Amino acid sequence: MFKVKTLNNISPSCREILNKEDYEIGDDIKDPDAIFVRASDMHGYTFNPRLKCIGRAGIGYNTIPVDECIEKGIVVFNTPGGNANGVKELFLFGMSMAGRDIFNAMKWVYTYDDSEGPVEVRMEKIKKQFAGPEYAGKTLGVIGTGNVGSMVANVALNLNMKVYGYDPFLSVDAAWKISRHVFRVSSLDDLLKYSDYITLHVPLKEDTRGMINKEAIAKMKNGVRIINYARGGVVDEDAIIEGLKSGKVAKFVSDFPTRRLIETENVILTPHLGGTTIESESNCARMAAQEIDEYLRHGNIRNSVNMPTVFLERTGEARICIIHKNIPGILAKIMPIFSDEGINIENMTNKSQGAYAYSVFDVNSKVDEKSVRALNNLDGIIRVRVIRD
Repeated sequence: MFKVKTLNNISPSCREILNKEDYEIGDDIKDPDAIFVRASDMHGYTFNPRLKCIGRAGIGYNTIPVDECIEKGIVVFNTPGGNANGVKELFLFGMSMAGRDIFNAMKWVYTYDDSEGPVEVRMEKIKKQFAGPEYAGKTLGVIGTGNVGSMVANVALNLNMKVYGYDPFLSVDAAWKISRHVFRVSSLDDLLKYSDYITLHVPLKEDTRGMINKEAIAKMKNGVRIINYARGGVVDEDAIIEGLKSGKVAKFVSDFPTRRLIETENVILTPHLGGTTIESESNCARMAAQEIDEYLRHGNIRNSVNMPTVFLERTGEARICIIHKNIPGILAKIMPIFSDEGINIENMTNKSQGAYAYSVFDVNSKVDEKSVRALNNLDGIIRVRVIRD
């Protein structure tokens, strides 16, 4: 039986995959084979030697020490697309709030005390102060056109907007999801220059941190409206506050509040609600459970953020899974051990991602602890796991 520790409340939909016969799940599990996490910060977390993988029920993984994990042979999964529809729907709210001054209009309604006449009468005299632009005919710039960005781009077309999409790392699968009516630009500067609204849907990485900075804002239209449902760090806080105060940025909508943003005018904030829907949490939990199950029982890897995608149908008596450094000649060192131990390979695959690689061997021989020790003693080997069932 595999043991799975939960660091947050996880949707019960995960039990559709991680059944009670094969999995023990709970927040008090000791020495787990896998960890299920949603939002907990795992930097500084002590990983037990038995831990094989971490399933992140969501897309962002900046709360997980990914580099440390791979050095210890721990595969980290996330769930791309699992909460995409939820974020897309929150984007529609963001567009509304970025246009007309709905936030202050609602505050006026709920704080008006009838001191200047009945609300039904007074509202007709003051409502113009909350006016704003319509979407139709405006240009939306979508930065990041993956699972969420592609859905946002397509729905914006239905709002009769002109849509620019920018994503230098666009995958083939994501490209198929985007309407041909979205104008794809190869230069971020072109998107910044022509967009009335800009929405961000990129992961937080070194090359995206602070990408909306003072220089980027200077290239935008006067009165631009910016929506950030990606990660707080992709927008430089000093630059956006300066842009708001100068009027260069008309409105800033973000799902990542800070005290400084709360105290800045023309900022609309929500408390990280992007993927917080019943359906999104269920989808992400189910996806993460599938990834954990496939890896623990079969050694296959899908949607990992620190290892390559590897899928091999099971054949043979046992499966040997090896996480190792991506260095020349390492497979040539592995093969003689198989030969010396009389291990016959029926099928195999090997994939690399950056400095690390993953090799899977289906064999028609028993694999004893002596063979595992010999493999572990090779330079560059990080983890060897034998799946016998």
